[in-house]
Amino acid sequence: MRTLGYLLAAVGCVGVTAPVAAQGLRGLPPTARSDADKAPVAENTSDIIVTATRRSQRLSDVPIAVSAYGTTALQNSGATDIRQTAQLAPSLMVASSGSEANATARLRGIGTVGDNPGLESSVAMFIDGVYRNRTGNGLNDIGEIERIEVLRGPQGTLSGRNSSAGAISIYTKYPEFTYGGYGEASYGNYQAIRLAGAITGPLVKDVLAFRIDGVTARRDGFYHDVVNDTDYNDRRRAFVRGQLFFKPQDGLSLRLIGDYTYRNEKCCGAVYVDTREKYDPTPGRPGDVAFAPRNRIVTLMKDMGGVLPSDGDPYNRQIAITPGRAYGNIVKDYGLSSRIGWTSGDVQLISISAYREYKAGTAGDFDGTNLDIAYRGKDAYRQFHTFTQETRLSGTAFGNRLDWLVGGYFAHETLRSVESLHFGSQYGVFAACSMLAAFDPAGAVRDVRAPGCIKPAIRSTAIANIGRPLIAGIDRLTALHDVTNAHDIFQQTSDNFAVFTHNIYRITDRLSVTGGLRYTHERKTLHAALNSDNVTCGVQQSGLAGLFSNRDPRVRRAAAAIIRQSCAGNSTTAFNDTPIADAKREGQVTGTAVLSWQARPHTLFYASYAHSYKAGGYNLARAGLADDAYTTPAAAGSSLRFDPETVRAVEVGAKYSGAAFSANIAAFRSDFSNFQLNTFNGAAFVVQNIGACSESLHGTDIDRLRGSGRCTGTVGAGVVTRGIEIEAGLYPRRDVTVTAGYTYAYTQYRHNLVGSAEGAPLSTSLFLLPGNQLSNAPRHVVTESASWTPALGDTGLSALFYVDSRLSSDYIAGSNLFVEKRQPAYLLVNARIGVRGRDQRWSVELWGQNVLNARYEQVASSAYLQGNGSLSQVERFGYPRYAVGNALTIAMLAEPRTYGLTLRSRF
Repeated sequence: MRTLGYLLAAVGCVGVTAPVAAQGLRGLPPTARSDADKAPVAENTSDIIVTATRRSQRLSDVPIAVSAYGTTALQNSGATDIRQTAQLAPSLMVASSGSEANATARLRGIGTVGDNPGLESSVAMFIDGVYRNRTGNGLNDIGEIERIEVLRGPQGTLSGRNSSAGAISIYTKYPEFTYGGYGEASYGNYQAIRLAGAITGPLVKDVLAFRIDGVTARRDGFYHDVVNDTDYNDRRRAFVRGQLFFKPQDGLSLRLIGDYTYRNEKCCGAVYVDTREKYDPTPGRPGDVAFAPRNRIVTLMKDMGGVLPSDGDPYNRQIAITPGRAYGNIVKDYGLSSRIGWTSGDVQLISISAYREYKAGTAGDFDGTNLDIAYRGKDAYRQFHTFTQETRLSGTAFGNRLDWLVGGYFAHETLRSVESLHFGSQYGVFAACSMLAAFDPAGAVRDVRAPGCIKPAIRSTAIANIGRPLIAGIDRLTALHDVTNAHDIFQQTSDNFAVFTHNIYRITDRLSVTGGLRYTHERKTLHAALNSDNVTCGVQQSGLAGLFSNRDPRVRRAAAAIIRQSCAGNSTTAFNDTPIADAKREGQVTGTAVLSWQARPHTLFYASYAHSYKAGGYNLARAGLADDAYTTPAAAGSSLRFDPETVRAVEVGAKYSGAAFSANIAAFRSDFSNFQLNTFNGAAFVVQNIGACSESLHGTDIDRLRGSGRCTGTVGAGVVTRGIEIEAGLYPRRDVTVTAGYTYAYTQYRHNLVGSAEGAPLSTSLFLLPGNQLSNAPRHVVTESASWTPALGDTGLSALFYVDSRLSSDYIAGSNLFVEKRQPAYLLVNARIGVRGRDQRWSVELWGQNVLNARYEQVASSAYLQGNGSLSQVERFGYPRYAVGNALTIAMLAEPRTYGLTLRSRF
């Protein structure tokens, strides 16, 4: 595999992801081709038309970094949503965390990861021109796709929603004025069945056309629950979309779309990838690490009846879930949209209106084990109601030298997030016993059935050795079970409006300058009601206040651990029956400037600058409250805020497009200020802004002292990504296409990091960030695809031979960069062979996804309440034996090898 990987890397250095294959844009109705958001038929890649700049342009003439993929390329790769598009686009990565419904996209190493409904995507997602408010909302099989455009770098002066890292636009098939359609059926391993089809035709000749698409898919899961004998990460989904296309006269059209998605799946399982206990064998001398023969937390879990079937072999894909705590949730996603296009002379008006609703259940076994520790109730969910309106007016002036565009955008969103976190029947015993394990690593005094988890025969000795107050706290913790740790309702309302303009002026026939401006205004209001019947939470309630001044560091850490565990997620009853409210407003002017030179008919050079912005918001989780249990209700609303993210980006590039060869190259740099890092704090994903201080912090941003590292200078960009992208396609003959791609993205945190624009200290859990690569951001990615469609004699039949690959260098799959979450380099390969009838009226295809069965993680995190401390902390700070790193690490794995057969027919 390594030899093959090096070979592909060498190929990738020649070029990168090919644009849309010519046949990928076929099938557009003539009435649709005149619209700004649809592309005309292209005969070869040099003629491919995209609408990345909201104008119909050949891909090689667009002076920005954009890739496009059409129907044929997507079918060959097996892509049915943007997740699989990453196989073709080396700068794109899509990963799931928590659930598929909340998967996120990254471009050039920048994106939004984690399960946080209050955080908007760094990579904006549009389907048929309609903004999807969270990237995961677009991760669904949506029927036949006309093309996907991936725009890299900040966007905002061209269309509705702003974005700081890039945008993905998906365009589905239009209705046609001639009858036609298709049907396909696929069957694969894991009992996978997928049926898809569409029918289109006229209702009124040349005036009104319709189209109906439908998809249903079922598949067994990739994880097996050994306790309940059931599968997880299964697939049970259905989709339907209906369209009307009305063209009463030339220059005027109306497209209406209604769609509905239903998913009922058990998602997402996670396996243990590291269960070792680490310690410093030489206290006081950081850097030395040793591994204990067993992890005291694992031993405790097994003593309590826990099963860890993936311990030592995560890729056996076996898990153990508490009976009755399944991840089964229903997702409903539906909406209506209209697109009006009107052209009069050189002026065109586009108006896109949409209303969407999205609701996803979030119930599940929060701790991910068969022990009944903590779980989300079945009443936990998140729901979005979104209305958007975008209007664009464009035209030409000064003898076609000026190509102008002005537009406006409005969005109203209501978000309701219900968190229902419960402590199970074994929570108190597990929390108390894990606390006691700090003093009793061998479990000599432990009795999981006794009060305080201490053997009755030696209880008096334990009190003498450990201290009565601490034992009393452990006793109190033992009694904590079967309570509602948090039943919280967050409701956020957001109003966003913007005006923007994007203008291209042709100084000469070959030299052009582009200028764009945007003003965005955002207003968010928050209303929350937090409730808990966890009366143990709080320093005074636990009777542990005096322990924080104890001279023994073990006692101080033990007391802190009790507070952290019994108050996990800041579950103080002080918030009960006390409404929380807050409101925030933001306004931002952003813009772009581009200079492009068409040196020759097929060669373009360009240089660009962009300043973009992503709105701030609220951490919609109790765990996002500042200072854990000590935040007062009056200050709670403002403490949930996080600041807006801004980016300044420069890019230079060159494009060449010919009949037999095409190549694009871009070099880029983007500096992100107030970077919105979404990180798991042990109870929930919360956002911390990351900036860099202009003055040296003398290492206080990498220590473990809470409160140290405050910046008294100015705060600038905390994250920088820079690199190079190469795209190339080779077309030696009509039936052969070879593409390759390479992205080098040096996506790095700067030094002297702080946690806010005001210079607040960085969280102590993020001590590895300064100077290191971002999580889920491989430095090198190589993609390749090759297709050959030879005719089979004079029969009218043709064959298909197709293969693509993605080679990724290593990266860390967790936001805090702990070494246990490192993902080594891997190679992902897809392949397809088939026979097609005359004019491709039918086809039979055998396919394989991940044919080499590459093993890699999507996202990794520390297991909930299962130990403390990482190997990284032991290496950096030199923990003594009695304060080891015994945290268990879990990961959501990518899909294994799948294969199957597809039958397809067109009429």
